[in-house]
Amino acid sequence: MHCESPRISRLEPYLSSTEPAPTLLKMLVGVQLAGIREGVGLAQEQAARAVGFSPAKLSRIEAGKGRRPPTEGDVRALLELYKTEDHETSVLLQLLRRAGEPGWWQRFDKRLMPEWFDRLVGLQEAAQAIRTFEIQYVPGLLQTPAYTRAVVERGLPTASAREVERRVELRMQRAELLRRADAPQLWAVIDESVLLRILGSRDVMRGQLEHLVTMAQLPHVTLQIVPLDVTNASAPAIPVTYLRFGGLDLPDIVYLEHIRSATFLEDRDETEEYRVILDRLADEALNPRESLALLRNTVERRYAGA
Repeated sequence: MHCESPRISRLEPYLSSTEPAPTLLKMLVGVQLAGIREGVGLAQEQAARAVGFSPAKLSRIEAGKGRRPPTEGDVRALLELYKTEDHETSVLLQLLRRAGEPGWWQRFDKRLMPEWFDRLVGLQEAAQAIRTFEIQYVPGLLQTPAYTRAVVERGLPTASAREVERRVELRMQRAELLRRADAPQLWAVIDESVLLRILGSRDVMRGQLEHLVTMAQLPHVTLQIVPLDVTNASAPAIPVTYLRFGGLDLPDIVYLEHIRSATFLEDRDETEEYRVILDRLADEALNPRESLALLRNTVERRYAGA
C-alpha cells in the first residue's frame, strides 16, 4: 500500500481526462517538481548542479515552458535526486507522458503557431477563467468567421487565400472552447470603438454584433463595454488577457500581445497589478445588462438594413 499525498490525489484525475491538455500538464509537472525540490530543502541552483543541468534549464522545466515537455530521463533524474516515493514518481511520469500528446492546435503549421501563440492557446484551453480587454478588435474567442477573415486580411494583406482560411479555421476552433461542457468563465471588456469600427463590411459587423449579443447571454460569458464618453478610463494601451487556473498551485498568467511576439507575466506582483487594472476598468465600464442594451442599440442604429 502507498500513503497517498493530497497533492498526488488531486493530480490523478488528469491521467484519465479525454482531451489532451499538454500546456496544463507541463505546468502541473513543473509546479510539482518545484514543490518537491523545496520540500527537500534544495535551492534551484543546487538541484540543477546535482543532476548536471544549468539553472536556466531547471527553471524552464519548473515553469512548464517550451513547445515540448521535458524528457522522461530529465524528470527521472530530478525525482531520484529528491528521493520521491514510488507512487508519486509513477503519477508524475504518467502526467509527463500525457503532456507529450499533441493538442488539436499543435497540428497547425508552425508558421500559424509560433511558440508564444502555441503557449497562449494551450493556456486558454487549460484555464478556468479568462479575462480579456480589447481596444481595437472583438476578442478572438467571440469572433465570427466573417469578422476574423476581415481582421486577417487587414493585418496580412499579402497572405494567400489558403493562409487566410487556415487562420480563420484556427480561430474558429479556438472559439469552440466556449461551447464545451467544461467551458471556462470568460469576462471580456471591450472599448465601444470596437463596435463602431467597420471591418469587412456593415453586413459583417451586424453579424458580429448579433453574435456578441448571443454570446453575452451565456451563463459563463460576461461582456462589458467601455463607452466612448468615459474619457478617463483606466484602459491599457494594448490588449490584455488574464488567465486563472484551478486550485493546483498554478500561478495566474497575464498575456500581453505585440505585433509579432508576446509577453507572459507570471510574477505575482506583476499579475496582481494587471488584475487591479482590469477590476478598475470593469468598474468604469457599463454593467453587463447596460452593455447588452448598447450592443442591441448599435446593431439597430448603425447597422440596420445591412
